[in-house]
Amino acid sequence: MKKISEVPVERAVLMAVSTPSVTEEKTREYLDELAFLVDTAGGVAVKQFTQNLPYPDPRTYMGSGKIKDVADYIHEEGADLLVVDDELTPAQQRNIEKIVNCKVMDRTHLILDIFAKRAQTAHAKVQVELAQYKYLLPRLTGMWTHLEKQRGGIGMRGPGEKEIETDRRIIRQRISLLENRLKEIDRQKKTQRGHRDQYVRVALVGYTNVGKSTIMNMLSNSEVLAENKLFATLDTTVRKVVFGNLPFLLSDTVGFIRKLPHGLVESFKSTLDEIRETDLLLHVVDISHPDFEEQIAVVNQTLAEINAGEKPMIIIFNKIDQYTWVEKAEDDLTPKSKENITLEELKATWMAKTAHKTFFISAKTKENVPEMKDMLYEEIKKLHIQIYPYNNFLY
Repeated sequence: MKKISEVPVERAVLMAVSTPSVTEEKTREYLDELAFLVDTAGGVAVKQFTQNLPYPDPRTYMGSGKIKDVADYIHEEGADLLVVDDELTPAQQRNIEKIVNCKVMDRTHLILDIFAKRAQTAHAKVQVELAQYKYLLPRLTGMWTHLEKQRGGIGMRGPGEKEIETDRRIIRQRISLLENRLKEIDRQKKTQRGHRDQYVRVALVGYTNVGKSTIMNMLSNSEVLAENKLFATLDTTVRKVVFGNLPFLLSDTVGFIRKLPHGLVESFKSTLDEIRETDLLLHVVDISHPDFEEQIAVVNQTLAEINAGEKPMIIIFNKIDQYTWVEKAEDDLTPKSKENITLEELKATWMAKTAHKTFFISAKTKENVPEMKDMLYEEIKKLHIQIYPYNNFLY
C-alpha cells in the first residue's frame, strides 16, 4: 500500500521592530509568543530578526538594509514563510513580498489562520470566515500581484482590474451574508441565555493558554478540550455545576491575546456576549509566565473594550506548581525583581494591590482547590441572594 506523504512543516522567519515605547528585551518576548503562534498553526520558527526604530518604516516595516538581511537569510536557508509581529498595511506587505520573494504574513493573518484551524462548530466557522474576509478585502490587489508573479506563462496571465473588482463585489456580498447570519445566531444565543435566568452565571476569562479549560473540567467534571496550544477553546462551553446545594452555570470562553485582531472581536460578538452578561468573572492567570502582569493588563483592556470591565471578578492565579524564583545572596543589594520574589511575597503583593479577591492554585496538582471551591460557593451564594431574593430556598 502506498504510504500517504505527510504535509511538510513550514519553516518561518519572524521579525519585529523595537520602538522607544517597547524595549528590545520585550520585543524578544513578543517574538517568543509569535513563535508559539507559529507552532500552534503547524509551523516552526527558525530565526528571529529585530531592529530598533523610532517607528516601523511605512514602506517596508524595517529599514531597507535589514530587510535585505532577512531576504538573504530566507534565500540561503530555504525558509518558507516570513511572519511580522505587527499588522502590516497592504502596501507594506506588497513591498516586503517583492524583496523577500516568499509568503509574508502578519500577526493578524496568523491569528486568523489559527482560529480557522480551530473552529469546529458552524457558529465559530461563520465568525472566523467573516473576520477573514474583512481582513482580505483591502489586500486583494496585493494578492493578485503575487499570483501574477507566481503563475506566468501561456494561459496563466494574471487577472486584470476588472476581475479584481468582481472579486471585491463577491467578497462584499459574502460579508453581508455572513453578517446577517451572525445576527440570526445572536438572536438565537440571546434567547438561549434568557432561559438560564434562574441561575447565577460565572465565566472563566483570561489570556490564552493559562489553564481555563483545565479549571472548567475540574469544576464541572466535564471533558472540554484542554491542551498546551494557543486558542484551544473558540466556542463558549456552558456547564451546569453544583457546589453542595448550590447550582450555577459555568462557561469557558475564548482566550485573549496581545493585539487581538479587531475584526475577530467584532465577529465574535455573540461569543463575547456570554462574558458581558455573566454575573461573576473568574480571571485565570498563569503565574508561572514571566509576563503574567502584562497578560492581566491585556485581559482587563479587552474586557473594558467589550463593556465587561466593571463585572464582579475573582483573580485565580493558576500553575503555582510551575512558579520558579532565584534566591538572592545576602550581600546582593540590588532591588528585587519578579525573578527573585518568592511565591509568598507575590501573594502578599497581589492581595494588597488589587481590589478583587485573589486565590492561588494549581489545577494540575489540585493544590488549594478545595479552599477555592469553598470561597466560590460563598461568593456565588451572595450573588444568588442578591439577584434572586425570592428564590433562596436552597439556604
